[in-house]
Amino acid sequence: MGRRIQSRGIRDGEQILEMMRAYQIPCLLAAAADLDLFEKLAPAPPRTAAEVAAAAGCDLRAVTILLDALAAVRVIVKQDEQYSISPELAPFLCEAFPQSVVAMLRHQANCLRNWSQLPWTVHSGKPEYPGPSIRGEDADKVSFIEAMHVVSRGVANELVQEIHPGGVRCVLDLGGASGSWTTAWLKAEPQSRAIIFDLPHVIPMARECFASSPFADRVELCAGDFYTDDLPKGADLAWVSAIIHQNSPDQNRALYRRIAAALEPQGWIYIRDIVMEPSRTAPVAGALFAVNMLSATEGGNSYCLTEIQEDLHSAGFADVQLVRHDEGMHSIVRARVR
Repeated sequence: MGRRIQSRGIRDGEQILEMMRAYQIPCLLAAAADLDLFEKLAPAPPRTAAEVAAAAGCDLRAVTILLDALAAVRVIVKQDEQYSISPELAPFLCEAFPQSVVAMLRHQANCLRNWSQLPWTVHSGKPEYPGPSIRGEDADKVSFIEAMHVVSRGVANELVQEIHPGGVRCVLDLGGASGSWTTAWLKAEPQSRAIIFDLPHVIPMARECFASSPFADRVELCAGDFYTDDLPKGADLAWVSAIIHQNSPDQNRALYRRIAAALEPQGWIYIRDIVMEPSRTAPVAGALFAVNMLSATEGGNSYCLTEIQEDLHSAGFADVQLVRHDEGMHSIVRARVR
């Protein structure tokens, strides 16, 4: 809908109302994902609403209404008062499949809760946190990490092959616990090794990701907070993936300084993120993501190339270039330590 409105413009009140009603289906998906209803429907044979409600520990009337709505929008199938997931959609809605997007549904559900507080956030200038999901705070943290894997798994290998400079000996992957980007760099640079630096509670997830990986012996796992801790030394390339948007400019400059201090002489920094046009109204995904950061962080934003350049220069980097342009999160800015 957003792309259509951007290209043709809003013509009447009905289009405005259509945009407003767009919250409804995301709320259905969020509730089903948070309550594990998709897991209750597949890969088992078709089940009644009563069976699903009992398995989920939920109210029968409420589950019936939710399942009927999901069937109406064709996310699930209803036949003879029984519900199921089609074979075509099961790989995406069941967590046992590698193609599953359920973790991202849960992460987006958390974003939706934050966005619901937007009037209060805009009034005060500070995010109004609605609290954790029905799954709990720890589960929400896991969903976030798993959602980042959903975003990256289909693009990481191809993107890194496109932009890697060659001859990299060691990659420092900040916040890389899902392992997707680290693995892509190790594939692209067969002689390299990697260091994943992430929070202490996340490192066990990274360890699990690499437990059966052929790259495990080339990966070092380091626990710490890149906002406050010195970074591991020895890398000649720092991979900063989908991080700078959650920071204020001051936080980014401080992070860049820590990266510059950790990198080898003439080392690279590669930043994967949204890059805004100077007008800050394009790309549309970036303008909307800035609102996402407003609703979830104290100082995050979507940044223009000139802002990224200025922050990198102030931290000791030179030769700042936009080496890949994307309408979403896959733009790449590259620079070298002076």
